Amino acid sequence: SSNLSSRLTRGREEQSPSEPFGPVSLRGPNRPNRPMPAGPFPARSPAPWAELNKVSGQCGKDAFFQDGVTNDCPIELSADVRSGDLSTAPREVDLLIVGAGLSGAVLAERCSQELGMTSLVIDKRDHIGGNCYDYVTPHGIRASKYGAHLFHTNFERVWDYVQRFSEWMPYDHRVRGRVPDKDGVEKVVPIPPVQETVRALFHESIASDEEMQRWYDGQRVTPASGEGPANGEEAALSRVGPLLYEKIFKHYTKKQWDKYPAELDASVLLRLPCRTSTDERYFGDTWQALPLRGYTRIFENMLLKDPRIAVRVNCDFFAEREAQRLPKYGMLVYTGPIDSYFAQAGMPKLEYRSLHFEETFVEEPEEGFFQEAMVVNYPSPNVPFTRIVEYKHVANQTEAVKKGQVRGTLIAKETSSDVGEPYYPVPNQQNQALYERYRELAEKESEVCFVGRLASYKYFNMDQAILNALEIFDSLKETGRLQPKRRPEDFGPGDGPK
Repeated sequence: SSNLSSRLTRGREEQSPSEPFGPVSLRGPNRPNRPMPAGPFPARSPAPWAELNKVSGQCGKDAFFQDGVTNDCPIELSADVRSGDLSTAPREVDLLIVGAGLSGAVLAERCSQELGMTSLVIDKRDHIGGNCYDYVTPHGIRASKYGAHLFHTNFERVWDYVQRFSEWMPYDHRVRGRVPDKDGVEKVVPIPPVQETVRALFHESIASDEEMQRWYDGQRVTPASGEGPANGEEAALSRVGPLLYEKIFKHYTKKQWDKYPAELDASVLLRLPCRTSTDERYFGDTWQALPLRGYTRIFENMLLKDPRIAVRVNCDFFAEREAQRLPKYGMLVYTGPIDSYFAQAGMPKLEYRSLHFEETFVEEPEEGFFQEAMVVNYPSPNVPFTRIVEYKHVANQTEAVKKGQVRGTLIAKETSSDVGEPYYPVPNQQNQALYERYRELAEKESEVCFVGRLASYKYFNMDQAILNALEIFDSLKETGRLQPKRRPEDFGPGDGPK
């Protein structure tokens, strides 16, 4: 059976790898003769689980597509937008919005459409869309610049809202993991664990929800203190027991956070899913879908058609403020890292985790694909990366991919790091206490609205970020001020790193 290193020799490295993939087998000696499945991993779960997703068919509106924009690629931004030059932007606006991601885009769109307010949205990156930004590679594959994004929500208000800016297609995200079984034989199993996971890894003959529940009951370990879990390890053991903890969660957590579960807050591991059923869907939300023409199209429809919204990318807020080039504005909406805004306060920086994406184009993959599913996790400690994403599997691919015109495939190997763009707050008591100090400073800034995951030091799912921004807009209509209706933690945990 092939291994990852040998398979990559068939491809062309788009970046020089910083470290080898390591001797991880492609499919494992347990099934050496099984060919790769023809075609992409199915977008829908088998019955009855697919029926739980209320998105049953194509829906929503794409104004640019209706206007004749049929290209799969993001719309080319105008020279003025790309220039980052504020001298060509409006000299006075109601809102100066720092960040062209979800929070900033929602507020700009709502304030314009309902209240007729003007906004200037600036972003230091060279594109709109924040971390949701996706694009089409030179080979014709739609890919996400900042890692795979999966939209799912239980908020009907959010689902109704996003359908205004994109057409959507139903999608039930399912993940696989490469995990050695009790005998050390590598298996490809569903993650989160379901009945099949336990059968494959531990050779258990589980055939019903009741049998799976009894297996969990026999595995779980309550904290010795008799109290609630004191840390992530105690939380994990109380949820899934030692076998699944060692095989799937312990080392994966270390690779994600550079901390073992025992060093993390219990809340990080308390949300581990414990499925007793055969439902392999990663999320259980009421609405789960993909934007038909990519996530960037949502932002294009929100921002680029509105004459009351001006956009400048390649524009650094702090540099422009220092040079006194910012326009006159009524309110500042800041979506960047809160500790960067208050850097002059001299307080320690908040701790974040970042992600490094090592992309490789594989020119001649077997059956056109590199791996069995869009996302394959690697929870074992023998490789440094956490997962490999193969974008060609995703259901909202370009027309060229759907027609079979793209032979090769793009994979992205993800490695967690403490260096790079901030992605995830590190949840522990020290960081939370430090954030509270920053929050006290933020609350004294009456003309600044701090919104979004970086400004709130809280990992928001996409739908949570949208709902938070919509509720802040509600506050503006009700009180005349842009201010949150609830604290970030009141939204509950986000998915966090996957």
